[in-house]
Amino acid sequence: MRVAVGSGNPVKCDATERALDDADVSSVPVPSGVSEQPTGIAETRTGAENRAVAALESGDYDFGVGIEGGVASFEGSADLFLVMWAAVTDGEATGFGAGPSLRLPGRIADRIREGEELGPVMDDVLGTENVAKKQGAAGAFTGGRMSRTDALESAVTAAFAPFSSGLY
Repeated sequence: MRVAVGSGNPVKCDATERALDDADVSSVPVPSGVSEQPTGIAETRTGAENRAVAALESGDYDFGVGIEGGVASFEGSADLFLVMWAAVTDGEATGFGAGPSLRLPGRIADRIREGEELGPVMDDVLGTENVAKKQGAAGAFTGGRMSRTDALESAVTAAFAPFSSGLY
């Protein structure tokens, strides 16, 4: 099975490889078609879907995978959360799945609400560079108990459900 991941980020490819241990996974950088800091479930999910479609259309692949991280609030809560969505398409059907949602610490949420992007904010807070290509915010927020790869793997696995089960 040939799978194109709509991103140049190695963490997203690693998550897909872990979710599909028998796949030939290729990295295909494509635009998300959404803002640099997706806000809300709808925009984050749309970014994942746009990446999946563009990745599939980029070559001779069986599936396109799109993964998008964003921030969102949930009804009944004033908190802001890190959210992760994946989309998988074979050109006819599309599956969607979400990874875990992690509440942002107040000082980080405040900076996001002021218009900053999560990746650079996390780099600043942690004193690192390119945290999104390493442990990610998920790793930092969980004290290393769950890496960004772990979190994204669950989203990709969920998005592949319609192609893995006869229940859909």
